Amino acid sequence: MILDHRTYTFKPGQLAPFLKLYEPQALQIQISHLGNLVGYFISDIGPLNQAVHIWGYTSMQEREERRERLWADPRWLEFAQQVYPMIEAQENKILKPAAFSPIR
Repeated sequence: MILDHRTYTFKPGQLAPFLKLYEPQALQIQISHLGNLVGYFISDIGPLNQAVHIWGYTSMQEREERRERLWADPRWLEFAQQVYPMIEAQENKILKPAAFSPIR
């Protein structure tokens, strides 16, 4: 398994409006294409105005295929255009579990 760890930093005052749009408009679209949502979080201490989500995949190939399907969905493209102006920065990491990790 690999984990796609994505951190989005929002412009000040934009995280709450993003979350208000995301859950009703985009969450189910992402789940239908990406599958395994491990968790979705917002920052509370440290760097603020961040949303962090983690998606699990069996391989990099599965990740690429699922993300291609997501970006081919016109509903997702419409949502992305709404939220791009809210985002200040994005960081993506691919994480591989250690041999002893409970998530494998």
